[in-house]
Amino acid sequence: MARSSRFALSTSFAASLLASVFFMPMAAQKATAADGPLVVARAMDINSLDPARGYCDTCQIYLSAVYATLLTLAADNQTIIPSLAKSWEVSPDVTTFTFHLDPAATFSDGSPVTAADVKWSLERLKNVKGGPSYLMDSLKSVEAKDDKTVVITTSTPNSEFLGILAAPYTGIINSKVASANGANAKDDAATSDTSDTWFLANSAGAGPFVLEKYTADDSLRLARNEKYWGKKPAVSGVVLKQTADAVTQAQMLQSGAADIAMQVDPDTAKTVSAPDATFKAVPSFNYVYAAISPAAKGAPVPLTKEVREAIALALDYQGLIDFTVGGDGKEQSSAIPNGYPGTKDLPAPVFNIEKAKELLAKAGHPDGFAMELEFPAMNVYGVDLSLLAQKVQQDLGKVGIKLSLKPVPFTVWASDIDDPGVPFALGFFAPDYFGSAQYVQYFGMMPDMPWAKRAGVGKVPGLDGKEQLAMYQKALAATDTAGQETAYHDLAMKMIDDKIILPLVSPNLVLAYRNDVSGVRYSACCNLPLGEIEKK
Repeated sequence: MARSSRFALSTSFAASLLASVFFMPMAAQKATAADGPLVVARAMDINSLDPARGYCDTCQIYLSAVYATLLTLAADNQTIIPSLAKSWEVSPDVTTFTFHLDPAATFSDGSPVTAADVKWSLERLKNVKGGPSYLMDSLKSVEAKDDKTVVITTSTPNSEFLGILAAPYTGIINSKVASANGANAKDDAATSDTSDTWFLANSAGAGPFVLEKYTADDSLRLARNEKYWGKKPAVSGVVLKQTADAVTQAQMLQSGAADIAMQVDPDTAKTVSAPDATFKAVPSFNYVYAAISPAAKGAPVPLTKEVREAIALALDYQGLIDFTVGGDGKEQSSAIPNGYPGTKDLPAPVFNIEKAKELLAKAGHPDGFAMELEFPAMNVYGVDLSLLAQKVQQDLGKVGIKLSLKPVPFTVWASDIDDPGVPFALGFFAPDYFGSAQYVQYFGMMPDMPWAKRAGVGKVPGLDGKEQLAMYQKALAATDTAGQETAYHDLAMKMIDDKIILPLVSPNLVLAYRNDVSGVRYSACCNLPLGEIEKK
């Protein structure tokens, strides 16, 4: 489908849907009442509501609203500021971190947040071995020196550990309440912890909201935590409403059925006439990528370095941005996003069809081959992954690689990429905090890291993991800005060379909200900080 016809379809579809606003029941138009809950329209990708198991964009929003962390990220998206910890000290070798808890901090049941809860929560995050558990890979020990003092030791120097503790997955849990409902922090918690179902219906945090009700594929409802120890939220509650596509989200915003629409793409925003709403494009660190997994079952041909390089060269990166977000985005060189440490002056991705054909022929595939592309059937960051997949299919078809498209629910995709593995997939990533280590950990070719395991580190030629591990340790040991920049730049170059993760689109984020709503902003740790939002 040509981009122009896609835009025309989007425009006419938007017009017809928006016209239906005038026939909506009045009850659907009461979202903006000041005393009612804040309604947020978005396509939800929830896999769990457990801080140690949930790993998704919606999870970030939920967890940061319900579970307070030791530290958090300021509005500049770079500065670490206090949360549960009112102060802290770091040893010169960046292996020992001492935190002093705010004595006012309490959980939603009114009980105090203690050092024992911090110890239990962080150890559990490590031992449950869920999606976000990699954040605690360097954790060696946690000591509760007294009720309000925590000493954390890492096994190796970790200059990013303070940033990690701003990630919503490190939210501190009321250990007594959770333990009484099947949760534990034992070494075998990955198999012995039975609390995942309980967390889908209950919360035990110290954040500004509490879980009211979660209905899969429908809504996630939060209520104001009336015992919150900080500044109480201005809204009585929040409803995250499952809304699959950008046009319907925009319709809900225009009608007043939603206060915020989170995944409106730039094309749709341009079609909407809504004097009562604001549509503002801002840069973000979010991006959508393609991933090649040489070790995955079902690969049609060996996905060697030459083949991976050919796939990368066959992709029209600017064309992908134009097709999916109308040009409102940027090319991204590496799996470390633009603006993070180490990304200055990285080489731009190259589009070269002739070179791609040459490499395929050299690899023994002059006529190309057939392969499946699996991706979550959803809209993320204003990017319709189905449209993106069509453009990737079109691009690779020009070098003889015939893609069959396989859209699946997010939960299916998340399971498939691990077992049995997916040779070629689309994915997406939002930062958990400000720091480049998270991208090296998740996407780098190092032993036991998520995409390294999927790609076959230690099994696939050229992917032994040792070089990147040494580079990574050097980066974490660097305590000065210049040293960190250099180390992460070297890592970014190596990740580019591996051609496992191919960033495709780094879209501008459209903040879309009713004009009687204030405090809406993009957060690099928490996505959308619900506790800061007000309604008139």
